[in-house]
Amino acid sequence: MHLVRHAHAGKRSEWQGDDSERPLSDRGRTQSMALVTDLADVAVGRIVSSPYLRCVQTVQPLASANGLEVEASEAFAEGMDGDAAHALLIELDAVDGVACSHGDLLPALLRRLVVNGMETDDPLVVHKGSMWIVEFSEGRPRRGRYVPPIDRR
Repeated sequence: MHLVRHAHAGKRSEWQGDDSERPLSDRGRTQSMALVTDLADVAVGRIVSSPYLRCVQTVQPLASANGLEVEASEAFAEGMDGDAAHALLIELDAVDGVACSHGDLLPALLRRLVVNGMETDDPLVVHKGSMWIVEFSEGRPRRGRYVPPIDRR
């Protein structure tokens, strides 16, 4: 399964409206298109995202390329505790799924995956537009690999 942090959306402090409606920047749109290339060889079966616009926009090109709809889930929204998100990750593994969330939830999810058995040689970072590829076996995380955003490669 693939765990994505939303792409660049500009500064929160410069956005005038409801933060859940803050869209991707030009840089973020470039990062979101890179996901399509990065996952071109994967038969993505399901895409679940925080309902925040920047998350949905991050995975929308990937959903379109795979003939899928983006499923919005509060489990991946900012400020969530991670229990529901963790359960969804296990479901997504069975269908080569993709989940998109935020910088406050993802580090906690990654730490939980490590505690539950995920091995990685990478630091637990989640730059905007980055992705973690997490391999599960029998419902348990086994291996994680970090893929930096296109503008950090």
